Amino acid sequence: MRFILVFIAVLTFVPQVIFASPKDIILATTTSTQDSGLLDVLIPIFEKQSIYRVKTIAVGTGEALALGRRGEVDVLLVHSPKDEMEFVESGLGINRRPVMHNDFVIVGPKDDPAKIKGKALLSALKFIISYKSTFISRGDNSGTDKKEKNLWEKVGAKPEKGVYIETGQGMGETLRIADQKMGYTLTDRGTYLALKETLDLVIMAEGNKELFNPYSVIEVNPAKFPKVHSSGARAFSDFIVSPEVQEIIRNFGKEKFGQSLFFPDAK
Repeated sequence: MRFILVFIAVLTFVPQVIFASPKDIILATTTSTQDSGLLDVLIPIFEKQSIYRVKTIAVGTGEALALGRRGEVDVLLVHSPKDEMEFVESGLGINRRPVMHNDFVIVGPKDDPAKIKGKALLSALKFIISYKSTFISRGDNSGTDKKEKNLWEKVGAKPEKGVYIETGQGMGETLRIADQKMGYTLTDRGTYLALKETLDLVIMAEGNKELFNPYSVIEVNPAKFPKVHSSGARAFSDFIVSPEVQEIIRNFGKEKFGQSLFFPDAK
């Protein structure tokens, strides 16, 4: 009897955090952070040092923001600055912070049927149109899709319907389809490098300032959506902009690809 009472007393004074079970937070992010493998590195670190588990929904930025507008996720990691600003200015998101950047590139088959290798960005797109070459578009309202559509607007035209194919898929699957159909596509550099060994596509156009691709983290506003896990969202947001994680981002990809897939931007 004395043993039972002592055991109960010990349990009473054990810090409650020992018995706390992990709490789920929902992250809506782009397919590029998933397909590149970056989240496979970062999320286990976050879960190990916090009481939170992360449920990831990897979709295009447009769909990720739509989930945020409905209060169905807690935190966003996305890459469409104009849409992000509108999301925050409408009061749906708070604490938007820069995380990292990479860039977009145009990739295509090695034999380069449109003869765009080495040409300036808009000239390359015009040649794709004039040669009636196959172009594979994500067509999913993602940040990449929005960037691509914006580039065609700057050109003043886009490929004909028969050779312009919208996949409605993420970046990894769109790259695979472009590879199968021997077409061109716009991709973020990180996803391309992560999948490069499985593809016969090579970089054709790069380096233009129009191809800059920044990512931000945004917490969904709990004042608008009381069910949002605000403390978990803040913990993840603080984590991904911390100096330690920014250094991980800086070095991600160097060992395998000889170059970083992303570059840290948190101040």
